[in-house]
Amino acid sequence: MKILYDHQIFTSQKYGGISRYFFELVCEFKLTQGIEIELPLLVSNNHYIADKKVVKYIDFLPNKTFRGKGRIFNLFNKPYCVLKLKKQNFDVFHPTYYDPYFLDYLGDKPFVLTVYDMIHEKFSEMFSSNDNASQQKRLLVEKASKIIAISESTKKDLIEYFGTDASKIEVVYLGNSMFPKPNSNLSIEMPKNYMLFVGSRSVYKNFERFIKGVASILNQNKMLFVVCAGGGKFTSKEIKLLSDLDIVNQVLQYNLDDESMAYFYKNALAFIFPSLYEGFGIPVLESFACGCPLLCSNVSSLPEIAGDGAHYFDPYSEESIKNAVLEVLENTTLREDLIRKGYERLKRFSWKQTAEQTNKIYKSLLT
Repeated sequence: MKILYDHQIFTSQKYGGISRYFFELVCEFKLTQGIEIELPLLVSNNHYIADKKVVKYIDFLPNKTFRGKGRIFNLFNKPYCVLKLKKQNFDVFHPTYYDPYFLDYLGDKPFVLTVYDMIHEKFSEMFSSNDNASQQKRLLVEKASKIIAISESTKKDLIEYFGTDASKIEVVYLGNSMFPKPNSNLSIEMPKNYMLFVGSRSVYKNFERFIKGVASILNQNKMLFVVCAGGGKFTSKEIKLLSDLDIVNQVLQYNLDDESMAYFYKNALAFIFPSLYEGFGIPVLESFACGCPLLCSNVSSLPEIAGDGAHYFDPYSEESIKNAVLEVLENTTLREDLIRKGYERLKRFSWKQTAEQTNKIYKSLLT
C-alpha cells in the first residue's frame, strides 16, 4: 500500500502542531512493513524534517523571513505534487491541509482528511475576511473518503458545524514528542519559581484573562514569575496590561527549542493551559511527559485528553483561575499527585498508536 502526502503544511509551517503530526506519522510509517509513503517536496524551511532523513528537499533562505516567501515555496511545491497526483502511482492520498487544489487530479483514488479543530468556525472574528480556510475545509470534509478527527470533541464539533455524517469520522489521538533529557542544563537565565504558559497568546488562548486572574498572586509574591514560552515578543497592548497590573517585571517571554522547552516544563511549579478551545492540546501531553503539574480549562477536548491528570478551572472566570492556581501552588501533595497521574495518563498516547490506527483507516479504503 502506497500513501501519497502533499506539501501544504511543510510549505507553510516552520514549527507547529500539524507539521509535527505529519512528520511523526511519516517517521512511524518508515518503520512499518507493508506501507510505502511519498512526500513530494522541493523547498521547505520546516524544522522537523531538517535532517533530510524523511524527505530530501532544498532548504531555501532558512534564516530570512519576507513577504511572499510562502508563495515562492508554493510555486515550486504545488506543481510537483500535482505531477505526482497525475501519475496515479499511489493507493491513498492524505493532504496535509485544506487547499482543495488536488481534487481535479485525484481520479478515482480515495483521500483521507485530518481535521484538527474548528477554530475558524468558533472564533471567526480572529480571521480576516480573505481567509478561506473554513470554506475549503467544508468542501474537503464533504468530498473526503474518510475523516480523521484528533479528539471526540473535534468530531462532535464537525457534526455540529458541518452536519458531517458521524460514520464518516474516525477519532485518532495524537502522541507526544517531548521528553526531558536527564542531565539537560540550560545557559538561559531563568527564575527559580515560575508558572509556565506555552504558545500563542491569541484570543482563544485566553492569556489576558489568565494574567488578570493571577495578577494578585504575583503582587503578593514578588519572587514568583510567569514564563511565556513561544508566542513572540509581547505587544505594546500586552505590556500596557502588565504595567497596569504592576507585574511587568514578573512576566517573561522566551523563544525555546524542544530541549529547552522540556527543561522549562520540568522546572515549573505548574503549567497553566487556560485555552477557551483546543482540538486536542499537545501541551497537555508535553507537561505529563516532563513531570509538570497541569492546570487547565474544563472545556472542549481538554478534559477528554487530560483526564484525572489535571486540576481544572472555568476559563471564563478570573476567580476560578486564581483559586485553582492558589490550590496547586500551596499544596505540595496535590502537585505531586498531578505529576504521578500525568505520567499514568500519558501511557494512553503514542505516535506508534496514532500510526497504527491511521494505517487501519487507509486499509479500510482499499477493501
